Amino acid sequence: MKRRDFITKAGLVGAGTVAASTLAAPAIAQDRIEIAMVSTWPRDFPGLGTGAQRAAQRMSEVSDGRIQVTYYAAGERVGAFDSFDEVASGNAQAYHAADYYWKGKHPGWAYFTAVPFGHSYAEIGAWNNWMGGQELWDELAGEFGLKCLPCGNTGVQWGGWFNKEINSADDLKGLKMRIPGLGGDVMAKLGASPVSLPGGQIYENLVSGAIDATEWVGPWNDEAMKFYEAAKYYYFPGMHEPASQLAMGFNASFWGSLSKSDQALITSVTQAENNNIMAEYNAKNGAALERLVRDQGVQVREFNDDVYAAFKRGSDEVYAEVVEHSPLARKIHESCMAARKTVGDYIQLNDVAYVMKRNAALR
Repeated sequence: MKRRDFITKAGLVGAGTVAASTLAAPAIAQDRIEIAMVSTWPRDFPGLGTGAQRAAQRMSEVSDGRIQVTYYAAGERVGAFDSFDEVASGNAQAYHAADYYWKGKHPGWAYFTAVPFGHSYAEIGAWNNWMGGQELWDELAGEFGLKCLPCGNTGVQWGGWFNKEINSADDLKGLKMRIPGLGGDVMAKLGASPVSLPGGQIYENLVSGAIDATEWVGPWNDEAMKFYEAAKYYYFPGMHEPASQLAMGFNASFWGSLSKSDQALITSVTQAENNNIMAEYNAKNGAALERLVRDQGVQVREFNDDVYAAFKRGSDEVYAEVVEHSPLARKIHESCMAARKTVGDYIQLNDVAYVMKRNAALR
């Protein structure tokens, strides 16, 4: 090769290298993804808030900073219950919430958080991942310009805090109780007055007497909220939220603009946090309950069979109305309940039977 040819070719290669390096930086910058995430939780609130914040941070970590999430707790950008519209409109790209807050827009939303006598954590995971739940969620969310993914679970929630004992369904009549979702509709059927309040407003309403009772989550969260200062009777188990699945909802146009690899990356983060939040509740609820009883004098009560039978009658009435709302509402309900039976029957024979036998043997 002639020296001139070599120099010329080398020069061309060098120029190409410079051009490539010059173009690479802007390309990377253009590939940067900015997400404004609103939520329905107070900042740093245990489990619900901290889990959402972890998920936001994790997206940045696993993408080497290419995905940047700015997280806004309830009230920092919009009110808690305005999160849906903020994302559906495209003003923000994502929310972290409990989707049953949106049941006023369509009752189907409740099924992807929790419904009365609905799924346990194991059951909703089976339904959502393997039995058509996610596809139905996609169909519903798509009607509102959203794409939603599971991103947390609290497990079976407690029945609530009361200023009096609940010995019969008659004790619920006239009760002003903070209880959202279809569970609130069940309470209304029993003569109570359900109120939907974001977490940050519950304590002040309970202390002031604006509400007579409240449910929230379970011992770990309820201890942090100091409900024991206003009510001493703490009832279990909650019929209304047997496993409250949390959601990360995305603006559908934004989601569709992402590459398949970025969608998979974000999905892996939400899946991991879905399990992580549930594990944290399991790890911390027991000790919190012990402290509530020992240090705060909380009186734990179990709903009796008569009260639970009334809950069931109320839920039957609510579901009869839900399925008449629309073909999609009926399809979601029937799919949810079919999965509950199939998975629930097996869990009764397997997980429940084992735990009962194990605990009996250990006594």
